[in-house]
Amino acid sequence: MQLRTLTPQKIYILIGYAVAATALFCAPMVLSDFRLNLLAKFLAFAIVALGLDLIWGYTGILSLGHGVFFGLGAYAMGMYLKLEASGGRLPDFMDWSGLSALPWFWKPFESFPFAIAMGILIPALLALILGFFTFRNRIRGVYFTILTQALVIITVTLFIGQQKFTGGTNGLTGFTTVLGHSIGSPDTKRMLYWVTAIVLIAAFVLCRFLVKSRFGKVLRAIRDGENRARFIGYNPAVYQMIAFAISAGLAGVAGMLFVLHVGIISPSTMAIVPSIEMVLWVAIGGRGTLIGAALGAVLLNYAKSAFSESYPDAWLFFLGALFVIVVVFLPKGAVGLFRKWKLPKRRRTEHEQQVGHSTV
Repeated sequence: MQLRTLTPQKIYILIGYAVAATALFCAPMVLSDFRLNLLAKFLAFAIVALGLDLIWGYTGILSLGHGVFFGLGAYAMGMYLKLEASGGRLPDFMDWSGLSALPWFWKPFESFPFAIAMGILIPALLALILGFFTFRNRIRGVYFTILTQALVIITVTLFIGQQKFTGGTNGLTGFTTVLGHSIGSPDTKRMLYWVTAIVLIAAFVLCRFLVKSRFGKVLRAIRDGENRARFIGYNPAVYQMIAFAISAGLAGVAGMLFVLHVGIISPSTMAIVPSIEMVLWVAIGGRGTLIGAALGAVLLNYAKSAFSESYPDAWLFFLGALFVIVVVFLPKGAVGLFRKWKLPKRRRTEHEQQVGHSTV
């Protein structure tokens, strides 16, 4: 029986992961409260990118509706925070809209565990239902992408129209505490940052476990040749539905963390433009790499923030130029550069090993 050995490449990767994790946990020691809050928001975006990479990079299904799943998770947490801030009273926007009692579907969100569970289950269940009717009927490619955009339009219109239940265009705001702690205090923000970092690492470990398992191999087989996978006995629709539901659940988790850091959630967060930006994070970082998707989300949002601060009148031009450069010169994303450097080196190492074995 052969024992698995750590190759130099694997050792370097493990060291890189350890350095990245250490940097995440040490960030509060070197960053100001404002910068730390920005980084925490970017880490929440990285969780969305991981889930999107799972469905797009490894399964080959492009979704332009992940803003909906992100927003549903955010609204679930926002409902809990709004009820806690209201202190047992009717939320202000409901009072303005003429309601006299709290709607029945709002009452369970007084519980923090229930809000967390719904922030994951509602997006995952919606994705599972949508996947059942699309993947089972073999709706793929651009048709599936159009359906996800239609989902965005329907959801945003619904949330804006139901102002007395959702806050309308303004959304949910005015959060003051979370579990009794001031949401704006530096200590609470620091703790929320660490929670976000831990969740991001856990999400990365989960996705990496999935893509390295037999489940991940089937996903890649479906991506590269769906009919072949079907002919050898696999049901692609089942695997696609599961991957889509997991991806939506991760987006819901990210939405909940986003609300805790930003303090507001509105239908504009679920619109088409944010959903397209999520796809750009994965494309620029490196589709089908996980680590590239997470880095793409963090670095691209950092660049967006830096350009807007330094060049408030021209930052969109800089950001657009960055997109063009990456798409034209880095079609496989930023991680593709590293792979181009590593692949020839690995081939040389394997060749030297073969020569050594033949000599022996």
